Amino acid sequence: MITDEASARQFVDTLADAAAVDRLVHLVSALKVENQKQNLISRGSVEEIWQRHIADSAQLLRFVPRETPGPWLDLGTGAGFPGLVIAAILPENEMVLVESRARRVEWLECMCEEMELTNCRVEGRRLELVKPFKASVISARAFAPLPKLLSLSAPFSTSRTIYLLPKGRSAAQELRELPAKSRKLFHVEQSLTNPEAGIIVSAK
Repeated sequence: MITDEASARQFVDTLADAAAVDRLVHLVSALKVENQKQNLISRGSVEEIWQRHIADSAQLLRFVPRETPGPWLDLGTGAGFPGLVIAAILPENEMVLVESRARRVEWLECMCEEMELTNCRVEGRRLELVKPFKASVISARAFAPLPKLLSLSAPFSTSRTIYLLPKGRSAAQELRELPAKSRKLFHVEQSLTNPEAGIIVSAK
């Protein structure tokens, strides 16, 4: 279990090479500055960025085989979690970040440029307005209730798409509330960064 900033950094180091770590260090530094201008993350999590945001995002790679081709679609990416983190660690994989709020779109585009994430593009619009494509992975962190999320993302999903949906304490409850036919397609995995949090993952 990842319990503090030190263990979070150690965990990320097992997944990322030196260049990726440098990109993530820059992201953390820039985020602390930008968060004073706009509320990208809660103030209470600023001193726990590596645990609450970087490692929390990076842990999703546990469920994605390295040979999985792109593109990876991140819905409602907000400050860039998990999208920017995954793009930094996997610079050869195509990453598409969907975010409709203008100031956050500006932030994401700035970070893609500063972190030299040529594999990452930002769709600054509502998901309904994004031209559908076949996503290998779909992630979403606090994007929408599960039924709405699955409905909106359906045009991008195939039978092989991996869903990775951090849902905090509500994971098991949201999954139970799905119709039985849909419910059997997913299961809940334990988060490594919060003992009370779960991640809804597509059953493969």
